[in-house]
Amino acid sequence: MEVVSNRYVVIKNFINGTPNESNFEIKTDSISLSIPRGSGVVIVKTLYSSIDPYQLNRMKESSPSQNAISFSARINLGEAIDAFGVGRVVDSDHSEFKKDDLVIGVLQWAEYSIVHEFSTLNKLELIGFPLSYHIGVLGFSGLTAYGGFFEVCKPKKGEKVFVSAASGSVGNLVGQYAKLFGCYVVGCAGTNQKVELLKEKIGFDDAFNYKEEPDLNLALKRYFPDGIDIYFDNVGAEMLEAAVSNMNINGRVGVCGVISEYTDTNKRAAPNMLDIIYKRITIKGFLAADYMNVYADFISTTSDHIRSGKLHVLEDVSFGLDSLPAAFVGLFRGDNVGKKIVKISED
Repeated sequence: MEVVSNRYVVIKNFINGTPNESNFEIKTDSISLSIPRGSGVVIVKTLYSSIDPYQLNRMKESSPSQNAISFSARINLGEAIDAFGVGRVVDSDHSEFKKDDLVIGVLQWAEYSIVHEFSTLNKLELIGFPLSYHIGVLGFSGLTAYGGFFEVCKPKKGEKVFVSAASGSVGNLVGQYAKLFGCYVVGCAGTNQKVELLKEKIGFDDAFNYKEEPDLNLALKRYFPDGIDIYFDNVGAEMLEAAVSNMNINGRVGVCGVISEYTDTNKRAAPNMLDIIYKRITIKGFLAADYMNVYADFISTTSDHIRSGKLHVLEDVSFGLDSLPAAFVGLFRGDNVGKKIVKISED
């Protein structure tokens, strides 16, 4: 029976503001890589882990999101943090999984995960792409962009689309789906380098650095002289207010995230309600899990776009378990370009 050390990441305290690396700790336990028959569990070696802003709400002492779905439940102090990941089965006492199977689902920020709950774990069917794609462009980031844009925002060809946090894991894909569909797309990001990336590589019609705009309302008037039809919101607060004030009649807002509020609970968007009434604006929040009904279409369409070179995959990969805290903290400084992923170990 092989026993190895297993390193994993925990939070030392609940994080109610901006996270920093001192909030995290790497612990080590011993783990047997052989499972006693009858235990019904699976041991998975983690290969890749997804890094996502919503995880911060799980690290707070309390958040309304923690009671929404199982994926958003609170992470308790000293417990290994879990996240969406890709791994390889080391040993299994479950009929659906066997040794060496590649799997995708909820794994821990750890070198090895002992999986008891199988509703969140699936065999990974390889379709010719890097493993990392399956937790990014072909994972929940991609489904969030696809479902949010097509099912929530309900675009029409030629409409004008604004995307905030447009160089992030979801925003860059929304912009690309919108362009491929035939919309006019403007995004905003937090550095000039990201702005250039959006325009030169990702194919946005235009983009701007929101940190250089003293008045977001006037900025959006400049970029959308004929108004905004669709706003895909990743940040909330002042950006949402400015977008609503520049929206056209029957405008749609898909609210994917409010990262500005994750670290500052005093920030609240206060859009002009008269605009919402008289322009008949629809604002809808959503989760990726709401759109599993379009999952097959999402995978098929996105795979075709990647293979044809029409859709660019933006990944920002760090290496090693030790890099997990810094990778997560960096999300809230805007360090990442595209989907943030940590490669935990070699396959």
